[in-house]
This record gives sequence, structure tokens and C-alpha cells, in this order.
Amino acid sequence: MQPDAVSPEQLLALARDQEGQFLGTLLELYRGYLTLLARLQLGRRLQGKADPADLVQDTFLEAHQNWGRFRGTTEGEFLHWLRRILAAQIADLMRRFLGTRRRDVRLERELAAELDRSSDILDGGLLAKQDSPSHQVAQREQGVLLANMLAGLPDDYREVLILRHLEGLTFPEVAQRMGRTLDAVKSLWTRALGRLRHSLNGEHK
Repeated sequence: MQPDAVSPEQLLALARDQEGQFLGTLLELYRGYLTLLARLQLGRRLQGKADPADLVQDTFLEAHQNWGRFRGTTEGEFLHWLRRILAAQIADLMRRFLGTRRRDVRLERELAAELDRSSDILDGGLLAKQDSPSHQVAQREQGVLLANMLAGLPDDYREVLILRHLEGLTFPEVAQRMGRTLDAVKSLWTRALGRLRHSLNGEHK
């Protein structure tokens, strides 16, 4: 089955009706989105000491194992559930790095809230209102679409947008992080934003 042929809600229903048979197909829709969120959290807390892709794979495994507990019916509810699982995976990773054994529910809640905030920024703060998707595209979570579009950009375009908009760095800080001059970073950012907008307009057609 092609993921684009059915909506996430239809895949959710199929996965539930057929005991998770389509869950893998559904989860793959969100690999880029969750990888981006995991990268942001690891950058803040573990300074790149772990691979976001590994965390996402562990999140998918946990989702498979606990699929019977999910009761939602919408893409938004499913994303909320996945972010909670990802938060628990990050908390567990931090616990291992700190050498502690006890589960920290408070940390998991804090991480979940931070993941929600990052998702909100991705969903509504990266592009201006006039760049909002059409009604048809808006039926999907915009943050997921934008994460996928970011993944499709050249590396330097993707990096400057993530650092500036999602990590919230100033242009001088972005220039330092990327090892470029301030003028070069501003020019790169302008081109990257234009490419992203072009991709979004292409998604509408």
C-alpha cells in the first residue's frame, strides 16, 4: 500500500482493525518529523552524544509494543502519543548517561512539553501566514509536512533554517555554528527560506 494513497486517519483505522498490520506504514510517515524533534532535544541536553535516528527507531518499537493502548483516531492525537513515547526514550537515554536507575516521570513530562513546543514552532512559526497550506493540505499536520520538506533541502539550507527558526539562534550565533560569515549566513537563510516556500507551494498543486 502506498502511504500517499490513504489518509493518516484511514491508516490508523486499518492498523486498529487489523491488529497493527499497517502500523509500520503509518509510522514511516513521521520518521522525519520525529527525527527532527529528537535532534533538537539532543542538541539541548546531550550535545550530540546520541543519534536521533536511534531514538526514533526505539520510539517506533515502543509504539508497536504498546499499540493496543492507543485510543485516538486523528493524526494530531497520534502525534501527541508518539511525542510522549519519544520523551520517555530521551529521558531513559539521559538516565543512562547520568548513571541513575530510577525513572524520572517529572523529566519525562518536561521533555514532552519541550517536544510539544518544538512541534508548535515547526507547525506555525517557520513560515508566514501567507505561506499557510491550502485547505486540502491543511488537513495534514503542517509540522509533519514541513519536517519532510526540510529533510528534502540541501544540507546547508536545512541547517540554517533549523538553527535560526527551531533552535532560536541569532544570525551571529548561526554564523559561528556554521563557520561562515554573517553576510554569508543571511544570504543562505534567504535562499533557504525561498526554497522552502517553493516546496510548500509545490505541495499545494
